[in-house]
Amino acid sequence: MTQAELSTAVGVSRQTIVAIEKGDYAPSVYVALRIGHALGSTVEELFPLTEMQSTE
Repeated sequence: MTQAELSTAVGVSRQTIVAIEKGDYAPSVYVALRIGHALGSTVEELFPLTEMQSTE
């Protein structure tokens, strides 16, 4: 799936998809869920927390 196709499926701009892929932008929960649905994946698989990001 291209960035353009994903952006259309999710309802955001291609530039938003690029920024998310580069780690320059953290999507809202709503957008993250839509990305997961479009890709047949889960938010946890697509956006795993690293040890540094953990709040524990």
